[in-house]
Amino acid sequence: MTILPENLSLFPENVSQSTEDPYFYETLARKSGYNLIAGIDEVGRGPLAGPVVAAAVIIPEGIESAGVRDSKKMTAKARDKAFSFIQSKSLAVAVGVVSLKYIEEFNILKASLEAMKIAVLALDPQPEFLLIDGIYKISHPVPQKCLKKGDQISRIISAASVFAKVYRDRIMNAYHRMYPDYGFDKNKGYGTPKHLAALKKYGPSPVHRLTFKGVL
Repeated sequence: MTILPENLSLFPENVSQSTEDPYFYETLARKSGYNLIAGIDEVGRGPLAGPVVAAAVIIPEGIESAGVRDSKKMTAKARDKAFSFIQSKSLAVAVGVVSLKYIEEFNILKASLEAMKIAVLALDPQPEFLLIDGIYKISHPVPQKCLKKGDQISRIISAASVFAKVYRDRIMNAYHRMYPDYGFDKNKGYGTPKHLAALKKYGPSPVHRLTFKGVL
């Protein structure tokens, strides 16, 4: 792997993030000598219940993933299909799940960054460069680039967002079978009117985030 001199910028400041090429940032990294590039994203910062889940994905160069995009803009059926594609085509894929206890003890931002770190550390092989959705880097020694709305402009981050979303949805479906009164199979823990009404009627379940507004 070629290591860039410290005074050279891998991502020049005048390069717009609004590029229409979903592989633009991967290409920049590869041109600089990085081959194992991981996309990282998390889901579950906003819900009133359940864990926060992150995924880290390394997809080999040349693998087209046209059906993968920002998970929020895909149907559940399309996400499930993309999940299987990512699982079968990735060089490495890993998930980090951070529990309700950690979220309550620290905060949701720290929990999200911890989930991303767990996911990256679980990759085999380990990545040489990270593309992360959002504005916060994680505690990891390899070079990394944070991208605002990365799940919309970077295909490999989109893949991570899809994988994390499907994985978390399956966790919430399991919670629904344990606590059916709250409709977790539909709302995935988010504060929908029906979910809030159930909270008023039944009180919080063991998987609700008691520090979140609207739960108590």
